[in-house]
Amino acid sequence: MPETLENHVRQFREERGWTQAQLAEEMGVSRKTVNTVENGIFSPSVIVALKFAAALGQPVERLFELVPGAGD
Repeated sequence: MPETLENHVRQFREERGWTQAQLAEEMGVSRKTVNTVENGIFSPSVIVALKFAAALGQPVERLFELVPGAGD
């Protein structure tokens, strides 16, 4: 089975007390981008992942984690 990308963006955003709109503004992206990444609908490009990391003050590896699929 393929690997999946798990993310912890919502956790770190909420710890800062930010809305999705506030995080999006900090990153220079749309709120929809933040929403779709948080909900696992969209896997971010490297550039967007780095923007999340910079805005949230976390290494990329803490925000995004590659998880083996079932049966691996």
